[in-house]
Amino acid sequence: MNETAILMAAGLGTRMRPLTDTTPKPLVKVHGTPMIETVIASLIKRGVRRFIVVTGYLGDQFKYLEGKYEGLKVVKNEDYETVNNISSIYAVSDNLLNIEGDCFICEADLYISDPSMLLCDLTHSCYFGKMIKGHSDDWVFDVNETGRITRVGKVGDDRYNMVGVAWLRKDDARLLGKLIKDTYGKPGFETLFWDDVVNDNLDALDLIVHPIEEGQITEIDTVEELSSIDESYKEEI
Repeated sequence: MNETAILMAAGLGTRMRPLTDTTPKPLVKVHGTPMIETVIASLIKRGVRRFIVVTGYLGDQFKYLEGKYEGLKVVKNEDYETVNNISSIYAVSDNLLNIEGDCFICEADLYISDPSMLLCDLTHSCYFGKMIKGHSDDWVFDVNETGRITRVGKVGDDRYNMVGVAWLRKDDARLLGKLIKDTYGKPGFETLFWDDVVNDNLDALDLIVHPIEEGQITEIDTVEELSSIDESYKEEI
């Protein structure tokens, strides 16, 4: 399988302080394993062998991964303190422009408890999504009658919610690299998420939602959420 995985690990993790005062959020352990390693292990089970970890805050702590996992390299996002997460994709935009196969883009601060969610046959560029009934203030997807995503943005009702995993066919990955490069440096780019660039170019990027089930993957944002999954953190609340 000729796939690359880009893992975004540059964030400050401010909502998980004090744990993240000395440890970057993706390296916080859940049941003894750093969150980022639950993502890597799940992707390895799929057959992914090339990983790019984009770091920023406390980035040196991720270097051990290069020795632990063959085919993994760490890249520093130099702008992580002043630019939103578009800067992490910009840091690997040349890799995307020259990518040789299909590509995952994943948040690194995810806890994947069910690796089978990645053992699927993917043929169409997609975001993985979890259906949330009722109102959501988080990132959601609007889709048309054919299933094509028509909006990537915050707030929606009875929508698939973003879970932090996307998969792009090679041509779409290369196009994304170009679009990120074209956007970077334009007025207001500092506030953009990379998903905003996708949303602005859905005429060119043909994406669908790949549904997942409740509990297969968890984005942990606070110590309270962490302690609900791993009771060893209850004393941190």
